[in-house]
Amino acid sequence: MLPAQRQSQLRELLAQLGMADVDTLAAELQVSPSTVRRDLERLEQEQLISRTHGGAVWVGDRDNVARPYGFDQRVDFEAAAKQQIATVAAELVKPGETILLDGGTTTYHLARQLVGRSLQIITNSLPIAELFVNDEHVELFVTGGVLYPRYGVLLGPIADRTLQDVHANTLFLSVAGIRDGSLYNQNLLLVEAERRMIQQAQRVVLVADSTKFGQTALAQLGAISEIDVVVTDSRIAGKTLDELKTAGCQVLVAQV
Repeated sequence: MLPAQRQSQLRELLAQLGMADVDTLAAELQVSPSTVRRDLERLEQEQLISRTHGGAVWVGDRDNVARPYGFDQRVDFEAAAKQQIATVAAELVKPGETILLDGGTTTYHLARQLVGRSLQIITNSLPIAELFVNDEHVELFVTGGVLYPRYGVLLGPIADRTLQDVHANTLFLSVAGIRDGSLYNQNLLLVEAERRMIQQAQRVVLVADSTKFGQTALAQLGAISEIDVVVTDSRIAGKTLDELKTAGCQVLVAQV
């Protein structure tokens, strides 16, 4: 990771948490504590943080921290690839199954193809839930929780407790990046919810267009080896395809 990218992630991490110790920051960024301390010195010079014993407190303007694009901005990005991926992923769904849909834009395209099917659907995504409001064939469960408008998802303790009490045949998961065998997403609370979803599903299907590979984001979700099936598009590099198979993933490729 380039220093500028690491420091940008550190800014966003501290802005979200408010305060954190060096060891926590080092673990999240996957760098050494000494690297974090050097970056914190720079942020202190920029008057964005106040150093504490063993950590830092964010004192900068949170509105000026770079944030990922919102749901409405992202849903049309790579839309053709996402639609083709959704078509392939939808073939994995059998009538009467219980499906857990993570709150991403690719899973949103998948949800549109599931309208009218006889299913139980669990989701923490309000845009996805809205698709099934008038669908008499779907039994819909919404997790509850605190709404994060930028993502259109419900997160926090209430959502986590709901997820602990459900079990799904298949989880369809969406992430911000996949790199060096690890999965990443943009929000720490979102990652916590997704980790719980993975625990509650018999099978985990990652739906990710080819632009997600080689990318990282703020928080590490887990290892690609935790994924049973990866559905991506035909622009994926051959080397990446081999790495996924070596990790034990079944790979389904949608033609784009």
